[in-house]
Amino acid sequence: MKPWARYLIGAVTGVALGLGGAVYLVRHAALGNNVTIGPWATGRSFGSASADPYTRAIVAVKGLLALPAQEARYYTAATDSDGAPLDGRCRYLILGGELPAAWWSMTAYDPDGYLIPNGANRFSVAGNAFPNGGRGGWSIRLAPTRQAGAWLPSGGIPRLELTLRTYLPTDGGTGNPSVDVLPRILREGC
Repeated sequence: MKPWARYLIGAVTGVALGLGGAVYLVRHAALGNNVTIGPWATGRSFGSASADPYTRAIVAVKGLLALPAQEARYYTAATDSDGAPLDGRCRYLILGGELPAAWWSMTAYDPDGYLIPNGANRFSVAGNAFPNGGRGGWSIRLAPTRQAGAWLPSGGIPRLELTLRTYLPTDGGTGNPSVDVLPRILREGC
């Protein structure tokens, strides 16, 4: 084989592996993964000029229209509080209290970042679903079938992710998110 053919094959293989690896990393990354709090992960630079190219790519794929830190903070979870992957065929109890924000919502997504189709056409639960915005404590059931109280449908899919959006953070978006007290995600059964 001629040397130029080996170089060409090597270059094409390198570009294919590099692009394939980059696409895989961006598509399978958590939305903000540089700060973890239990099962939750967040980032510090969403929607800002200081966001690195990797964060911008993840936001472009999974977090369209991410607001800057002073307006919103986004937390994602792909596991329960024991570290097991979230399974949409199981039932979970999500327990929380006052969150460090003026308003919040929680949404379930499939691993590709899309809303999970469900017969109830319910895609999120917000703080205003609870007395006093949930400041005295709240619970959400994540399950494939209708549950009493605040219910977030999981669609019965094998894997899912949760996104907790907090709007107008009490620290103005400049604090350390690793000290935030976030909801526990407890598996109740499958």
